[in-house]
Amino acid sequence: MNKSLITPQTVELVSRMTGQKCQEDLSPPALFLAALVTVLVGVMYADGTVSAEEAQRLRTTLTELIPPNNSLRQLAMLMVKGVKEHQFYKKLPEILALTECFAEEEKLLLISFGYQMSAADGTIDKREKQYLKIIANLLGIDGQYLIVLSASFSSQSIGDTAALAEVHSLLDPAQFQSLDSLFVRAASHIIEHLPAKPKPQVNQKHYVSEYQELKKFQEYRQQLNAVCDRLNQILTDGHERAVLTDILTVKIKDTSDKLRSPCFRIAVVGEFSKGKSTLLNALLGEEIQPVRDIPCSGTVTILKYGAQRRVICRYKDKNRLEEEISPEQYQEKASISEEAALGSAEDGLANSEIAEIVFEHPELELCRNGVEIIDSPGLNEVAERTLVTEQVLKTADAVIFLTSAQNTLTEKERELLLYLKKELNYAPDEGAKNIFIVVNFFDLLRREESRKQVRQRVEKIVNGTNPIINGENRIHFISAQSTLDAILEGRENDDYLKAFQAFTSSIEKFLTVERGSISIQQSVAGLKQIIDISCDELNQKEEILTGKLTLFQQDKPKIFEQMAEVSGRDVKLRLLGEALMQQSLEETIESWSEWVEGLGERLLSKSEYWTSEHGHIMSQDKLTKDYANKFVDDITQEIENWGNQKVQAIVQQNMAFLENQVKDDISAIRQDFEKFDKQLNSNLASQFNNLTIAGNFGGIGTSGSGIASSISEIEDGGLFGGLGIGAAVGAALIFFTGLGFIGVILGALAAGAGGGLGWSWLDGDSVKAQIKQKVCELGLEKFNESAESIFGKIHDKIIAIFEEKLDASSGVMKNAVLELENLLEQQERRDRQSQQECDAEKVWIEKKRQELLQVEKQIEAIVNQSVA
Repeated sequence: MNKSLITPQTVELVSRMTGQKCQEDLSPPALFLAALVTVLVGVMYADGTVSAEEAQRLRTTLTELIPPNNSLRQLAMLMVKGVKEHQFYKKLPEILALTECFAEEEKLLLISFGYQMSAADGTIDKREKQYLKIIANLLGIDGQYLIVLSASFSSQSIGDTAALAEVHSLLDPAQFQSLDSLFVRAASHIIEHLPAKPKPQVNQKHYVSEYQELKKFQEYRQQLNAVCDRLNQILTDGHERAVLTDILTVKIKDTSDKLRSPCFRIAVVGEFSKGKSTLLNALLGEEIQPVRDIPCSGTVTILKYGAQRRVICRYKDKNRLEEEISPEQYQEKASISEEAALGSAEDGLANSEIAEIVFEHPELELCRNGVEIIDSPGLNEVAERTLVTEQVLKTADAVIFLTSAQNTLTEKERELLLYLKKELNYAPDEGAKNIFIVVNFFDLLRREESRKQVRQRVEKIVNGTNPIINGENRIHFISAQSTLDAILEGRENDDYLKAFQAFTSSIEKFLTVERGSISIQQSVAGLKQIIDISCDELNQKEEILTGKLTLFQQDKPKIFEQMAEVSGRDVKLRLLGEALMQQSLEETIESWSEWVEGLGERLLSKSEYWTSEHGHIMSQDKLTKDYANKFVDDITQEIENWGNQKVQAIVQQNMAFLENQVKDDISAIRQDFEKFDKQLNSNLASQFNNLTIAGNFGGIGTSGSGIASSISEIEDGGLFGGLGIGAAVGAALIFFTGLGFIGVILGALAAGAGGGLGWSWLDGDSVKAQIKQKVCELGLEKFNESAESIFGKIHDKIIAIFEEKLDASSGVMKNAVLELENLLEQQERRDRQSQQECDAEKVWIEKKRQELLQVEKQIEAIVNQSVA
């Protein structure tokens, strides 16, 4: 529906029809109802008599389409009265004015209900059929579609299966999700009364892509893992002979674990009804995801490779064991109930016991090659779904953002894309490299001009002054359903299948070249670092054996003294860090109290700028829901601003003091080691530097928890990047934007106006102001109930930041002590060995050195092969 085509004449017409002044309050559902009532009443009067069945059919239709307690029910009754009184059904210009902004599918949906009405009394009267034909010609509806509708509602056979398939496609309820649930119910109702869509012969060959590049990448990972196994054996031998420190075996195990784990995770996100489930089915080459005509993603589903086909259900209750369920149960558990999807979806999700569902399959080609696909709940509808999706993004290598060609990149979707870019830690003026925009339902755009306009729109939005994405082949125009049909039918030359394979190829290239190469480089650099450290320790042992490095009796007390000093520094740093952490917490509590004190006034002031496309007469519930969402947005922004400004400043100041002390202590240790090196001809300083770097190296370390991490991470937004303050607010207010709270707000205001809907006919600005005030009052009540738990997340994050830094510094101190202990142990062992034993030890060391060099050559060969 193109709302820009709604004219003042249309608004005036609906106002006359309802007896109420509509002004800007003409929503798509209200306009569709006005046209629907006009056509249905026209069919009822076309043969000159109104049967009891027709009158009942009208009441039933309106009851089925409009939920109880919705203001549209009373308006629909007013419309019926107005249409009969003014005989609008006879006036073609008025009917044309009502439907001018309708899309093809909306016009077909309208006329479908006309045919259902005409068959209400058992037969389709010729005069009713003629009336519908006149209306259909006025709307430009294809005559073949009318034949399908007439036959469907009169229980006749349909010979033109192609026309039937087109009617099914046009009335697919998923196409109406961007408008309103009323349209979804209407389309679902008509689809139920049509003969089933003809199903093509299914080909059992589920061909999508061979993913050759991913296969090669996995081979390189396996080769590197084999190198890890060989290197681990060398390190273990060295540790057992008291030549190499045990820290190296820990580091090699970390690298091996990373190489063995699935390396890539792709998250599929977007608003509801953009075809996410069908896209996943097309990616996998078979129908395993539940596809319904209403929103159905109720939880996270992880699709991964497994030796056998099975489905595992994991629960939120940590005390409840996960269980294997059947594929049929999976279809049920992966969905939210139809009642929840069309009504109080918040309640359905909040009461769900399921944390995630894992689907394993031995024939999922993409997943077989080290990829996990995460089907996330839809964004921007319910706080619980958004919370889950935020967690998914933390571990995603790539994000597929799905939008519809028929309503491409709406304002909400643009906001979601900016949110995604922020969550993925990209700067405002920098495009995200790992977001892929996929425009689905491209086959439903019949005209090439429409396709051209959609392409231009997407390019303009995502590649503008502040680009949303960055990189080649990040935008794709597909039809997931047409692709899946082509796969199942074995039509490998299908144009949509080729377009889809171009999309999967771009994903594959990104994962292997842009993500995979970095992963391999990090692992390779880490392995080489381990080899360098091992060679240093072997050289030190050899120098002890040859007498080039000798510890005399007078040297040992100095080393014990140095070990005690390092341990003392660790204790002092731990005490200092805990004191600074406590100071940060106290300052944060004080700042929180000040922030909360003025929160209500700030939010009420911000509410003056809330806007909505819905009005106070025909869309009270949607208007209120919009305001509730605005409230959540504002309070989320408030708390994020406070956290990223006030709290960040507090933590930065105290963390800077701690970090400077850590650096001073490490520098002092390094200087002491350099003095030992001059006295003993040792290489303690070099080993210390290598171990410190290894502790922080991406390929073998703990990804930033080493001592080389800096407060610059906090300054760049690292402090609250993983805090999830917004998620905490969303959790606190999960029920606030739901239908239950909206009903409370509307009920309170209606009661204050004397009951009924009397208050809704007052001055629009006054009513909206009352709704805003009530939203703020109830929203703050709900927030205050969970304020303690929200602050608890901030409290825990601050503690985690300090503990991470202290653990990293303790790790460095431990390495320093290990070096000194190793030096003492090697000297003591040398003192106990005979010359013959020393000679044998030197032979063993040379053998291990050669083995390390061979491993290094193997690594270089793998690297050269991977970049060839």
